[in-house]
Amino acid sequence: MIDPRAVVDPASELDEGVSVGPFAIVGAGVCIGRGTRIGPHALIKGPTRIGVDNQIFQFASVGEDPQDKKYGGETTRLEIGDRNVIRECSTVHRGTVQDRGVTRIGDDNLLMAYTHVAHDCEIADHSILANAASLGGHVRIEDWAILGGFSIVHQFCRIGAHSFCGMGSVISKDVPAYVMVSGHPAHAHGINAEGLRRRGYSVESIQQIRRAYKLIYKSGFALADALERIRDLAAESPELAPLVELLETSERSIIR
Repeated sequence: MIDPRAVVDPASELDEGVSVGPFAIVGAGVCIGRGTRIGPHALIKGPTRIGVDNQIFQFASVGEDPQDKKYGGETTRLEIGDRNVIRECSTVHRGTVQDRGVTRIGDDNLLMAYTHVAHDCEIADHSILANAASLGGHVRIEDWAILGGFSIVHQFCRIGAHSFCGMGSVISKDVPAYVMVSGHPAHAHGINAEGLRRRGYSVESIQQIRRAYKLIYKSGFALADALERIRDLAAESPELAPLVELLETSERSIIR
């Protein structure tokens, strides 16, 4: 399963069923779970832990040093979960000691060609980064979020669960859960109703999410006042919990 033209460091750990293509390089401190496939010319640098049944395509660079001028060679790491797809020429960097020292990618994510995940980012589960989407350092992507091609996310921003960022979006503030944004700079354009229907959300739940959106964006309320009213809705609508949590904890404020 390991091509004889690949370079695999003896200090790496590859589980059963891992395949490594020709001219790929797997460095010391890399642990790869069963069934994961490493394409030709890919580079995997440690310390990096990769789970099971991932696909890493040709020319991807995974686990490289962070692009941070403060980085001084400290030992930091990258953690990748299960069943992720990392396409051609994507780059995923390890963390920095100025944060928690780790970049994390969860399960079942798709990183299309030429995407970039910078140091200390966290991507949860089931998210999609379309071609050339780029994350600055310390960005947090929550479950089921979608970033369109050539989207750019400023460092320390959060992209909420089930949100949708249109092609070419320039994002410098947090995107609330369920909200669609696009533009340069990005502005809100409704909720991701189609995505929610595809994921089994009921008509009633989508209506409640739409009510919360209108409180934030259409009512004229200050954000704090809108949040109070959304908390009241959330008491009987648990699907609003991710939206409330982001609004309560946002440090950069939200796109409005």
